[in-house]
Amino acid sequence: MGLLVDNFAGGGGASTGIEAAMGRPVDIAVNHDPEALAMHAVNHPDTLHLCEDVWHVDPVAVCKGQPVDLAWFSPDCTHFSKAKGAKPREKKIRGLAWVAVRWAEAVSPAVIILENVEEFKTWGPLDDGGYPDKDRAGETFLNFIRSLQVLGYHVEWRELRACDYGAPTIRKRFFLVARCDGNPIVWPESTHGPGRIPYRTAAECIDWSLPCPSIFERAKPLADATCRRIARGIVKYVLASPNPFLIQYHGEKGKNDFRGQEIVRPINVIDTNPRYALVSPALVKNNFGDYPFQGLSTPLHTVTTQSNKFALVSAFLAKHYTGVVGSKIDEPIGTVTAVDHHSLVSAHVVRQFGQSTGSDCREPIGTITAGGMGHAQLVASFLVKYYGTSSAQDVSLPLDTITSRDRFGLVTVQIGGEDYVLADIGMRMLQPRELYRAQGFPEDYKIDFEIGGGKRITKTAQVRMVGNSVCPPLAEALVRANVTDAEREEVVA
Repeated sequence: MGLLVDNFAGGGGASTGIEAAMGRPVDIAVNHDPEALAMHAVNHPDTLHLCEDVWHVDPVAVCKGQPVDLAWFSPDCTHFSKAKGAKPREKKIRGLAWVAVRWAEAVSPAVIILENVEEFKTWGPLDDGGYPDKDRAGETFLNFIRSLQVLGYHVEWRELRACDYGAPTIRKRFFLVARCDGNPIVWPESTHGPGRIPYRTAAECIDWSLPCPSIFERAKPLADATCRRIARGIVKYVLASPNPFLIQYHGEKGKNDFRGQEIVRPINVIDTNPRYALVSPALVKNNFGDYPFQGLSTPLHTVTTQSNKFALVSAFLAKHYTGVVGSKIDEPIGTVTAVDHHSLVSAHVVRQFGQSTGSDCREPIGTITAGGMGHAQLVASFLVKYYGTSSAQDVSLPLDTITSRDRFGLVTVQIGGEDYVLADIGMRMLQPRELYRAQGFPEDYKIDFEIGGGKRITKTAQVRMVGNSVCPPLAEALVRANVTDAEREEVVA
């Protein structure tokens, strides 16, 4: 039984997958970031942790003559990624992958696995200005491959999506597998997707009990660009969606019983700049007696039901990227980054029923909102202003010209043949635990802990580490397919 080594270990995503595949802890973890290694140590206490630059670690010294079954490498990818932008690349960071060749030469791991962004294949020299030389793209990458081959390694590489292996994120990454033990390289078959196990979804990662404050009650108004994204998302994923994601809240007042509707797709990619916010348009049915309409600023699980009153929540994820609308909540989440960029958007939609058949669009808004729907007018104004419905007019005027359907004077959505009025919109950023779920980490993975001196790890650090992490389910699949362990085989037998 040889050693398992995780270089650039970070908070422990790859190590978690390796441990799940092998049934034993990673032996050595190397990383220069003390906060990341502290998270790794809390979750992998039986591992030897080396908090230093990978180039300062002597493979021969740390392995002490023991064979190495697996050496995993996840070198910094920011200077390859297209998300890097126009800033010059740093030669030192772009050259970190060469440490894999150093380990291959020093201790000959039976299997080497390297993970990076798709653009890793374009690794080449930089020009005089510090930018990648387009004419020589991929030149260094090919030299890297040849260096491993000269050392006796058979090398293959592919791009794999985490959602195809059980993580609720569409995160796609480059994986290279090299082995020198004479066994063939095996690429694991996907387990999730069409014809297989249904994709896991963004919705299952969301803590629906957390408040989703109204965008109209913020101390600082949202930027116009953010409002435009929300408006476009509301139109695309709620108003124009034939099957908007719905959550039903049932139970007696005070019990907070919850039953969510099943949804079938994974969440979008999680990277190191989390710019996802949760947008959940809530569709609320109420017979408008003395039971008040409950706003978005309270936790969703407290929206309870009595007799024929119940709440529906239609949600989507807003992505705070230029030119991007967002994604459905019943799909895998996009790539999680080191900085928040996903937000949950929730819209409350209210319908009159019982003895009421609704109201004519020429009637005052008050007859539509009995019970605290003051935000309904703001929603109409918001969509008129940011979505560009040029035929609409100011909400202070009669509502007969502010229609999205013939029967209502406000923005409406039809579900199951019934019309609902969009009464409020809430938005909040996704929380670290939600992002770790999306990345495929187990629920009991420790992300909030004391790092020494009475200080706790910050939320910013938690987000940075999940954005930089390897999706554990994908690491598990690759290791399970390629790394043999006599002890594990005996247990299985």
